[in-house]
Amino acid sequence: MATFILIPGAGGMASYWYRVVPLLRDAGHDAIAVDLPGDDEQAGLPTYADRVVAAIGSKAGVVLVAQSLGGFTAPLVCARVPVRMLVFVNAMIPVPGETPGDWGENTGSAAARLAAAKQGGYPTDFDDDTYFFHDVPPEVVAEGEKEARGEAEMIFGEPCRFEAWPEIPIHAIAGRDDRLFPLDFQRRVVRERLGIEVDELPGGHLVALANPRGLVDQLLAYL
Repeated sequence: MATFILIPGAGGMASYWYRVVPLLRDAGHDAIAVDLPGDDEQAGLPTYADRVVAAIGSKAGVVLVAQSLGGFTAPLVCARVPVRMLVFVNAMIPVPGETPGDWGENTGSAAARLAAAKQGGYPTDFDDDTYFFHDVPPEVVAEGEKEARGEAEMIFGEPCRFEAWPEIPIHAIAGRDDRLFPLDFQRRVVRERLGIEVDELPGGHLVALANPRGLVDQLLAYL
């Protein structure tokens, strides 16, 4: 049995994983979605890591799964506790000392997003419906709106202080329909920063909401 520790993206809502957790548990594994204080201007990356480390406790066989902005919390956790495996999902993958605010310019994410929008024929102006919810069932969007919260600005200026990635299996999952971080962009960043190839799934940026079964099947395949 594995223990899946699930780190959400911006906003830090554990409820983002609500369609994934029961599927992992039905497969015989433990699954814990960590709630992060995303809207707290006093809570930085070390605080996020504290929350995740506390959720892990003394559990062994941990598979750490990081969505989007959660990619900046993942290396801090790996530096503090033993982790069996690390999986990124449509993630911001940092280099040591990088801030989330610098990540976009350093990787060229905005240019990649605009180019994909022009090629795909959808609006270049950012809005949640176009870039986050375009493939999420309406009833799931409505459910998520009840707990939605913003991300504090301070986190984007905070360096991610780690020395190196752990010597464990590391995987990266990318949604083929991700409009925020387009597939070709993710392929390039993952190759440059991790030296691996992405595993592609149908689904957009919020793939845990749009395609939970596909995401869980891929996570289980890594075991």
